Amino acid sequence: MSWERLDNRQANQLRPHKFQLDFIDHPLSSVIIECGKTKVLCTVSIEDQVPKFLLQSGQGWLTAEYRMLPGATSTRHRRELMKLSGRTQEIQRLIGRSLRAAIDLTGLGERTITIDADVLQADAGTRTASITGSYVALAHGINKLVATGELKKSPLLNPVAAVSVGLIEDEALLDLDYPEDVAADVDLNVVMNDKLELIEIQGTAESNSMTRSQLNQMLDLAEKGIEELLTVQQAVLKMNQI
Repeated sequence: MSWERLDNRQANQLRPHKFQLDFIDHPLSSVIIECGKTKVLCTVSIEDQVPKFLLQSGQGWLTAEYRMLPGATSTRHRRELMKLSGRTQEIQRLIGRSLRAAIDLTGLGERTITIDADVLQADAGTRTASITGSYVALAHGINKLVATGELKKSPLLNPVAAVSVGLIEDEALLDLDYPEDVAADVDLNVVMNDKLELIEIQGTAESNSMTRSQLNQMLDLAEKGIEELLTVQQAVLKMNQI
């Protein structure tokens, strides 16, 4: 290959992924996901209320918020206080859509689940790590509600995970770190469930176009990576079974 990866990974190789459950006590559940040097704290909170458009519907809701902490990047990242950037809004909507695909909202009753994804350290792939980590936090939280009898049965449907793929010097690479993300001619973020059905694809030609065959190659890489992430997710949840 013409592009040499700084961590000596193969083109189809994920960065090391680690999950630490119940990192903090107060939310329903919490998970820190480490994806290489990227670290995201994912927490799940639940309230016995729903947005106005769902009142008396018997259906619940799931929403998400995403933030990058000031020390997450090499230069201080300013806090977004009064107004969220377009990037932040877009990412938190992506996380919300992805996690709503993993749960039967009618099985929640009139409750709202809020996912909070806070980036502690960024080395690219923060949105995909947020989705992958948030699913683990969501499943762990739902398992707690079932164990305590607050929910009669789990409303979870299909596990969900996400990964990035990039095209650099006409070669597809899985799970980009920051130097690769900056150099990529094409950047692709892919979300799938455990049936390997697509939930969302975000693709952008940064400095060059891509062919249909290159897109297919990147999707094949994403599928491989997501299969591996789904396996790790289930192993972590099984180890922390309630």
